[in-house]
Amino acid sequence: MALENTPANFDYNSTRNKLILSEYGRNVQNMVKYIVALPTKEERNRYAQVVIDLMGFLNPHLRDVADFKHKLWDHLHIISDFQIDVDSPYPKPSEEAIHIKPEPLRYPNQRIRYKHYGKTIEMMIEKAKSIEEPERRKHMVQAIANFMKMAYVQWNKDSVSDETILADLVALSKGELKIDETINLNKVEYRAPTHTQNNNNSRGGRTNNQSNRGGTGGGTGGRSNNNPRNNNNQNNRNRNNGGGKKY
Repeated sequence: MALENTPANFDYNSTRNKLILSEYGRNVQNMVKYIVALPTKEERNRYAQVVIDLMGFLNPHLRDVADFKHKLWDHLHIISDFQIDVDSPYPKPSEEAIHIKPEPLRYPNQRIRYKHYGKTIEMMIEKAKSIEEPERRKHMVQAIANFMKMAYVQWNKDSVSDETILADLVALSKGELKIDETINLNKVEYRAPTHTQNNNNSRGGRTNNQSNRGGTGGGTGGRSNNNPRNNNNQNNRNRNNGGGKKY
């Protein structure tokens, strides 16, 4: 006796057609395939509207997208492999526009001479070279030197002399930018992150609060004897021991 459900009759995913838009599922794709085969446009229009409503129900996040109805109709054409013939309220998308690929990103290949200063310093130096006004150029160069000193300290976590910064400035500008050696740059000191210290202080604050709560109870572990509930219980015990009735 031959079995009806032989392995050859099983419906495997590997034997099915490829899902064009997997977020809508295979049932929607089969519905669209059925609409494409309908003989009259009136039927196709009626069933297409039902499928559009179903697609919007299956993907409610599309309602947050601007003009989401337009997106649903575009997806309907894509699922049908651009074969569906219906009266769409929006223009039919072109197949070329759907499969277009973006251009590859261009990564910078520029070499940074001093990485602890960064590329921004080099751009600022080139900008300062183009300044013709002597006074304005002087202030610009001094600001660049102060920025270089701050960047150096933050990168190396150590102090640096003004002579080192001025020498690097001359090297980066190829000798075109210089500062008078009598000018002192801003004082910059490296400061380590203080989050650990803040955590210690907060733990110490909790300890102090606990000490303050425990200091009012003497040797009883911080419990207060001035609790009104304790006083009421003591009065009730005294009244029951003979202090309440008179004969």
